[in-house]
Amino acid sequence: MKVLVIGGGGREHAIVWKLLQSPKVEKVYCAPGNGGTAEIAQNVPIGVQDFAALAQFVKDEGIDFTVVGPEDPLLGGIVDFFQERSLPIFGPNGKAAMIEGSKSFAKSLMKRYNIPTSAYESFIDYESASAYVRQQGAPIVVKADGLAAGKGVVVAETVEEAEEALRQIMQESVFGAAGTRVVIEECMFGEELSLLSFVDGETVKPMITSQDHKRIFNDDRGPNTGGMGTYAPVPHMSAELVDTIVKTIVQPMASGMAKDGIPFKGVLYTGLMITEQGPKVVEFNARFGDPETQVILPLLETDLLDIFVATVNGELDALDVTWKEGSAVCVVMAAPGYPGEYPKGKPIDGLTPTKEGVTVFHAGTKQTDEGIVTSGGRVLGVVGTGANLEQAREAAYASVQAISFEGAQYRTDIAAKAMKYQQRKEPAVE
Repeated sequence: MKVLVIGGGGREHAIVWKLLQSPKVEKVYCAPGNGGTAEIAQNVPIGVQDFAALAQFVKDEGIDFTVVGPEDPLLGGIVDFFQERSLPIFGPNGKAAMIEGSKSFAKSLMKRYNIPTSAYESFIDYESASAYVRQQGAPIVVKADGLAAGKGVVVAETVEEAEEALRQIMQESVFGAAGTRVVIEECMFGEELSLLSFVDGETVKPMITSQDHKRIFNDDRGPNTGGMGTYAPVPHMSAELVDTIVKTIVQPMASGMAKDGIPFKGVLYTGLMITEQGPKVVEFNARFGDPETQVILPLLETDLLDIFVATVNGELDALDVTWKEGSAVCVVMAAPGYPGEYPKGKPIDGLTPTKEGVTVFHAGTKQTDEGIVTSGGRVLGVVGTGANLEQAREAAYASVQAISFEGAQYRTDIAAKAMKYQQRKEPAVE
């Protein structure tokens, strides 16, 4: 089969890399792709929002299947556009993708289906939102309702900090239209966890657990980013806990959406807080996470194309999704200044992995006549795999230290706390 992957980040590089391991895949195209996908697939210079050009390319090249990586085209209705033209495509339709596109929409679904989450209110005017913050006190969470590239969330430690976040989002429009409405939530306490699931409408097949490191600096300091590193699986989260999450959160959401006539088909990302009262939802996303994908796919045993096709055809219940033993750790190397302004066009050296079990996924890179250069904020995701977190982490960081570009920044504590859990072999969280 010929497959088109839409997107140009580290997540898409990982998807392309995994699809190419399938004996059923003849060729993979990536639109628009990056410097890494150019080395293993054929990049196509078409933007992710140019639905007509993408569909025409699929027809012209005789492509059998399309996979959508980013959230923007999903919310824009690319799946509907392709389905109207009888072109097989993996991902939720525009209505179902609103579970990520509007936090207030997602919250209303959780309320409707009795899914545990934080208490919240949503607002469209600054004065009402500010009054609510003063009434509730801090700490409190302020979120832009729409898409903000993973940066539209502020965990405010003081009322003043929350009001400043509201002012920037609602009055200064730092996130554009995404901040027309805000959602203000109670601050939940506990440990965060990501659980991604393949969903074909009714059937839910959970992936292995993973944990993201959102803040730019060590010890979770500094502003939020799109993600500075991940690891999988999470050793101190038990199989029983995953079963509870599926039964009380993921399955009720899938079944509820199907019953309401907006069946979800694709990858449902559930961001969770494991509180003293049990798991609660922080957010839902309508696609593979980035950089969670980079640690999950290397540990996937089942043919990824088989999973994609079964999901689209509503046959996921007949497929056994299995996982390899071991662990994976991803360290993100970012441009200087990220998540603020950053330079582009800096040459990258040392991209060939020097250790076994290491894969370098490109995120913000492009190919030039002079070689691979930086072109984004998050530049690379360096992934190490091993029998345990310690081995995977050691492999990843050894390769990170061999790679260089001007001003490169990365966290040095990815998976450090989890590794200590694994070494101590503490009983799992129930």
